[in-house]
Amino acid sequence: MTKNVLLCGVGGQGTVLASRLIALAAMEKGMEARGAETIGMAQRGGSVVSHVRIGEKIYSPLIPHGGADVIIGFEPAEAVRCLPYLKKGGCVVVSPAPIRPVTASLTGGAYTGREMMEYLEHAGENLVVVDAASIGMECGSPKVMNVALLGAAIASGLIGISLEEMEQAILKRVPEKFRAMNVTALNLGAASEHA
Repeated sequence: MTKNVLLCGVGGQGTVLASRLIALAAMEKGMEARGAETIGMAQRGGSVVSHVRIGEKIYSPLIPHGGADVIIGFEPAEAVRCLPYLKKGGCVVVSPAPIRPVTASLTGGAYTGREMMEYLEHAGENLVVVDAASIGMECGSPKVMNVALLGAAIASGLIGISLEEMEQAILKRVPEKFRAMNVTALNLGAASEHA
């Protein structure tokens, strides 16, 4: 059975690394994995969307609208923008911490992310809110929020990868000096899914 995971965020949040960790964990498990990234002005805070499809006989790396089992939103507005990809009964895992888009900076507009979180809460979807910023502080770096969100998404049971399998992917892909921090973030994120 194919599992589709859409990851969305802003440049610099680790969206691409998280998608590659999912693909690696799936391949290590003997599954096929296909992925694609859409990166728009990523180095300037632009949108980053990663499609990851795992399973058997996957021919396209792109997830169709209404086809994502899980959306992992690194930023609330990006999660709202990608909601059309979510399938019925799917799950949205999101960090409520907003990142002010370049357009708001240029126009002087205010953006707190609160409206986007309210929209997600009322969209009628299975929503898991992860305080990834606090997990990052607890682990000693804000750069592990991507792995904290991965932990919560895995704990949903909708991806078909276990925490142990993801931990092995982290040990293979992440530089040694950051491994322990990332494994801790993974487990804290998984625990937050049940909080």
